[in-house]
Amino acid sequence: MKIIHQVHPEDFARYNTQQIRDKFLLENLVVPDKIECAYTHYDRMIVGAAFPVNTKLELGTYEQLKSDHFLSRREIGILNIAGNGSITVDNNKYDLEKQDCLYIGKGNKKVLFSSVNKSSPAKFIFFSCPAHQEYPSRLMKPSEALPAELGSLENNNHRVINKYIHLEGIKSCQLVMGVTNFKPGSVWNTMPPHTHDRRMESYFYFDLPEGQRVIHFMGEPKETRHIFLSNEQAILSPAWSIHSGVATANYSFIWAMAGENMVFTDMDPVPASSLL
Repeated sequence: MKIIHQVHPEDFARYNTQQIRDKFLLENLVVPDKIECAYTHYDRMIVGAAFPVNTKLELGTYEQLKSDHFLSRREIGILNIAGNGSITVDNNKYDLEKQDCLYIGKGNKKVLFSSVNKSSPAKFIFFSCPAHQEYPSRLMKPSEALPAELGSLENNNHRVINKYIHLEGIKSCQLVMGVTNFKPGSVWNTMPPHTHDRRMESYFYFDLPEGQRVIHFMGEPKETRHIFLSNEQAILSPAWSIHSGVATANYSFIWAMAGENMVFTDMDPVPASSLL
């Protein structure tokens, strides 16, 4: 499991392109018949993917966790971004279609990923953070998620945010998670941007057509940088950084946060006119 350490904003201001990619980009998570993940020192979040094609995949523990099971001291949110699949949690099986979300609470021992059809396999993207309390596992479909329609076609940012794991949705210790889908003709996300010093955030971009790119913006509002991402890649956003993006085609992304505050609207707006 890859380990990613925190970066101070004063150091970030001096980074070149490759350093930014090395410290914040997760680009090889979705690998057939493997579970890949990265342990970050941003609120101890783990970002990963399970891509079962020809075989079932079990989420085991890692040396870095020093625990008997992956979820001994953790919770996890999982979203399927492709074909139909299932996740077995101890003795309970959950069937997930595209954009279904499963939360699994602390204390569960066995997590098994599988696809229904290897010609159209599931792709499970997950985010895990430390948990101090056990909450029940729960499956939520997009129709059950709390939607928020934002932006406009005139500003190229007409989008629907589906909130799955949050205070009014699936209960968790600190994980907040959802999906943003764009209306045709819109490509800008989280603009104008914001920061939230009380929690970190990670984006996982998907459903971006072949050959297209996402340009993700980050950094302190007065010291911004950009990074190009391909389909099915993730980016880490520290608490001090804005997170915003635009793409060369329509796309979707998963957003996940961990930290001390679970209120979705707890953010510090940054007017677009103030960005440098």
